[in-house]
Amino acid sequence: MLEEEIIQRLSKENEEFKRLVEEHRELDTIIEELSKKKYLTPNEEIKKTQMKKEKLIKKDKIIHLARVYQNSSN
Repeated sequence: MLEEEIIQRLSKENEEFKRLVEEHRELDTIIEELSKKKYLTPNEEIKKTQMKKEKLIKKDKIIHLARVYQNSSN
């Protein structure tokens, strides 16, 4: 099963997984918007760094849940 298929299936079947994916995408959008700015205030820099860390944590959880799902369906 392809990674995108697993993500779609899990998003339909698991509310926690769906929430993680949505939050990950929201963080990605915000980070992209901040990256488009020519200059960030020190607070914006801190916020961007914190969001990148949070996004990475969510991605790790998403990958973990997807692997567990894939292993259980084999």
